[in-house]
Amino acid sequence: MAKYSYLAGVCQYLWYNYLRTSFVGNLWGGSGATTNPPPSMPGNPFSWRLVVVKIKHLKEQQRHEIGGIILISTGILGLVSLLTPEMGLVSRLVERLLRGAAGEGRYLFPLLLILGGLRLMLGRGRVRAGQRFYGGALLFVVALILLHMLIPPEYALQAGLAGEGGGLVGGICYFLILRSFGPAGTAIVLVTMAAVGLLMGGNVSLRQAMVRCGETGKNFCQRLGTFVNSYFFTEVEEAAVEAASRPVIIDHSGAGNALPEKAPPVEVLSEEKKNPPGDSGSSRVLRIVPASAAREASPAGDPDGSYQLPPLYLLAKPAGARGNKNNRDIAENVRVLEETLHSFGVKARVTQVSRGPAITRYEIQPSPGIKVSRIVGLADDIALSMAAPDVRIEAPIPGKAAVGIEVPNREIAMVFLRELLETVEFQQAASRLTVALGKDIAGNPVLADLAQMPHLLIAGATGSGKSVCLNTIIASILFKARPEEVKFLIIDPKMVELATYNGIPHLVSPVVTDPKKAATSLRWAVKEMERRYSLFASAGVRDITRYNDLFRNQVPSPAEEGPLPLIVLIIDELADLMMIAPADVEDAVCRLAQMARAAGIHLVVATQRPSVDVITGLIKANIPSRISFAVSSQIDSRTILDMAGAEKLLGKGDMLFFPVGAPKPLRVQGAFLSDREVENLVSFLKGQARPRYDERFLVEEVRAETHQEPEDELLPRAVEIFIKTGHASISLLQRRLHVGYARAARLIDIMERKGIVGGYEGSKPRPVLISLEQYEQTFKKKVT
Repeated sequence: MAKYSYLAGVCQYLWYNYLRTSFVGNLWGGSGATTNPPPSMPGNPFSWRLVVVKIKHLKEQQRHEIGGIILISTGILGLVSLLTPEMGLVSRLVERLLRGAAGEGRYLFPLLLILGGLRLMLGRGRVRAGQRFYGGALLFVVALILLHMLIPPEYALQAGLAGEGGGLVGGICYFLILRSFGPAGTAIVLVTMAAVGLLMGGNVSLRQAMVRCGETGKNFCQRLGTFVNSYFFTEVEEAAVEAASRPVIIDHSGAGNALPEKAPPVEVLSEEKKNPPGDSGSSRVLRIVPASAAREASPAGDPDGSYQLPPLYLLAKPAGARGNKNNRDIAENVRVLEETLHSFGVKARVTQVSRGPAITRYEIQPSPGIKVSRIVGLADDIALSMAAPDVRIEAPIPGKAAVGIEVPNREIAMVFLRELLETVEFQQAASRLTVALGKDIAGNPVLADLAQMPHLLIAGATGSGKSVCLNTIIASILFKARPEEVKFLIIDPKMVELATYNGIPHLVSPVVTDPKKAATSLRWAVKEMERRYSLFASAGVRDITRYNDLFRNQVPSPAEEGPLPLIVLIIDELADLMMIAPADVEDAVCRLAQMARAAGIHLVVATQRPSVDVITGLIKANIPSRISFAVSSQIDSRTILDMAGAEKLLGKGDMLFFPVGAPKPLRVQGAFLSDREVENLVSFLKGQARPRYDERFLVEEVRAETHQEPEDELLPRAVEIFIKTGHASISLLQRRLHVGYARAARLIDIMERKGIVGGYEGSKPRPVLISLEQYEQTFKKKVT
């Protein structure tokens, strides 16, 4: 109490002798010496006890703000006192006290006052000396000792008393530790004090600190790698000839894993040998090669045997791993999903979350007694609660006792074909028909063997990713197979999608773009299948693998056949072919699908209209493997997959892959292959070798054109009459067209060969096999 009385006396002395006659006294109540005290303080002009009482009556918030302002002002005054050479009496006293106590560390005290004031003012809470404070104080003492270690040990105590180095605190602590433990022990004690101070100040355990440091270092390295990759590398590597052989890094933890240990040497030849474009009309020129030349030991179209597989630098390289995983969003979605299910009386918990390029699957495990159908019926409610455009529920997940809820990601990560071809699985696959489709929900690469399918049916709406999928299938095979191992027969009625591959050495014939010639191409494939079976029977083998094994260790003579290549028959749009000649196309496709597997011929059929008149029952029964992209209705999904689900796909490569033998389809984000990458690949292959087309294909085409009968001018009218009536008969044509029996019978025969009407069934009228839409697509164009 004596101390407080002394302070009060000092303040009263200052008031009566200095402040009362100054501007402060004028502001208080009047002029200079005649200042009257306030009415509440009679006989006593100033009372500190009254000030304290007034402060106590203030609100707690105001007291905290006033205290914070005072601390900040005091810290600023102390910092100014330490930095400015012109100091007053109080400033000089403060500077000497801080220098004597902390030496060179005196600048930290004003900063601590400022930080404490900010916390008191902004946090509006009482600042207490807790664990963090003691940890910071310990680190401050360690810093003072380190500052004092710059001074020779024999002068440590004297320098501390003089305010040098770490000041009095640093000097005394350093002197005591050095005398107690020696130089080596001093280092150990300081490291221990620093570690304890860090753990107390950070309020974390040692394990948590190590984990945080590891995560920080990992994030820094990833960001640095992404920056370097995006700064130094372009989208497509324009590698030169000398960069043909390069080592490959296999990273099992990243998205793009694996190249082979040594890439094959690449020799880029000139592209002066350009080939004519595909059969855009009747002026196509085919290069005929004798059979003896086709059976020589060198690869087809590669006389000098210098063909090299295309290198992977022709494809676009991924821009680097993007940190698209947001753990907070996933945790929030898990909470929302569980709350939504509980609100509808479904007790379930999320057991696992799998985040893929396009969707995230939440695996939930319902409680005993909860029907799976109840969860399936909540699809729209779950989409509403999670603010998703749509959700797909897989109930149950094959091989797991859980239900999968697939929610679209806010950002779709693009899957590049190169990162799939670089994987160990693709590089070590023995089959030359291994294709890379994309990535599954968990981000794992999805590969398929076309030889095991053995045929593939692809369907999806316009713009959903069918053509890109066909390009990835073709490119995957081209990166793995030589021209003498795999051949392509491509039918592209769209004329622009696959015509880019004209001129590569893997083609049996130029890309067929005329729908009228597609039936001829299919007939050639059927005859090639029959010819191969005849060869197998003569050699006493069952399939193409055993037949080619006969020639593995010997070169065939000119009189006998050599090893047979695999043939991949690709049809880009089946609906256009079914409009022209539905009967011929369906018969050829079904026969090839039934028998062509052992002959080494595999079908890949795509259509954007998966209706029952395009994908007939016979075609579906003989092509068991299917891929469905986004379709417009559930009916189309059931047509292609025999189940619903494809109508809820997102598009842009989002597919359901249903291979033969699988219980349920697998959701895959398809790989992307740009036009530039396709052009790079085709240019490289054209420079490697010239195409050698099969002469039997040309003979079949010429025979078809030679035996083509001139069409009757009354044929469009006859077809229109049959479509309107729903049945066909000779007598009906005689009455409507006023023609004789012979001409009417000839019209019926022409329509039967074209697949317009059915066969003869006795006294019953013939059925009509095409619709009004198909009629308009075929005959109306001819008339106009």
